Amino acid sequence: MERIESYSEFYRFYLSEHKNKTCRILHFTGTFLVFVLIFLAVYMGRSDLWYFVPLMGYGFAWVGHFFFEKNKPATFKYPFWSLISDFRMFFDIVLGRISLDGTKDPV
Repeated sequence: MERIESYSEFYRFYLSEHKNKTCRILHFTGTFLVFVLIFLAVYMGRSDLWYFVPLMGYGFAWVGHFFFEKNKPATFKYPFWSLISDFRMFFDIVLGRISLDGTKDPV
């Protein structure tokens, strides 16, 4: 596979690697829990909660990839764009721009 050069091209690739509904639900759940943990860490002044942020985010996502999507996470090849895309996909789902089952993805 060729190296992806633009973020817009990457995000289309990213969505194509997240077609499985269970994988998307796990990504969504993990990202939601990341926001909850960040809020609690700041609000309660609990610096120990920061350790769980990557565990929640990547843990749920990687279970989705390895057991449901059956592909390798894009994080391994494009770590920064993949992280940005996790949050973008979360908000695209919340705002109704894409669906959990992949039927409303941009072409």
